[in-house]
Amino acid sequence: MAKKRDFVVFGLGKFGQSVAQTLSMNGCDVLAIDKNEEIIQDIASTVTHAVQADVTDQDALSALGVRNFDAAIIAISNDMQSSIMATILVKELGVPYVLAKAQNEIHKKVLEKVGADKVVFPEREIGVRIANNLISENFVDYIELSEDYSIVEVSILDEWIGKSLKELDMRAKYGMNVMAIRQGANISITPGPDVTLKDGDVLVVIGSNKDLKKINIIKH
Repeated sequence: MAKKRDFVVFGLGKFGQSVAQTLSMNGCDVLAIDKNEEIIQDIASTVTHAVQADVTDQDALSALGVRNFDAAIIAISNDMQSSIMATILVKELGVPYVLAKAQNEIHKKVLEKVGADKVVFPEREIGVRIANNLISENFVDYIELSEDYSIVEVSILDEWIGKSLKELDMRAKYGMNVMAIRQGANISITPGPDVTLKDGDVLVVIGSNKDLKKINIIKH
């Protein structure tokens, strides 16, 4: 079983709340931080911990044990300076992975310069998508077609390496169809049954969310 991961989310606008609540629904420990007490009260019942704090106060972040978290999401949208400062501080405190939201390309470049591992330009709709990306070990990318079906890019499982699509019989065993295979820089559309999977390959598959959850691709 994969280790349970701990996340800290700074800034609880629509995007921050969406990521924090989705991570929490998936069984992760989530610390949500915002300077607005009203927002903290609203989200408190749906995350592990919710705290009112100044995200630019290093002493406050240290006292909250931010250094112990696996990843930080800097979701501050209306204050570029606070966003940059929070990114610097969490990296200095030793958080291994920092995902930050940017307002524009200049903001993105600054966030990357100060240590953000990934910078995004999200709206609320992709908050769930990013949260799922953070959670699943096999998960690469995810498009929800409906409540019941999704298209996903997925890193192949160890037990699939060296086997052909015919041997694996994805439709019968896993209830999903392989639409394409990415092998390094090459993409094979509608691959034939004799294609053998190699370590590092990425499959693009379509299937029901119920079936995809069985092999730990999606967890919501």
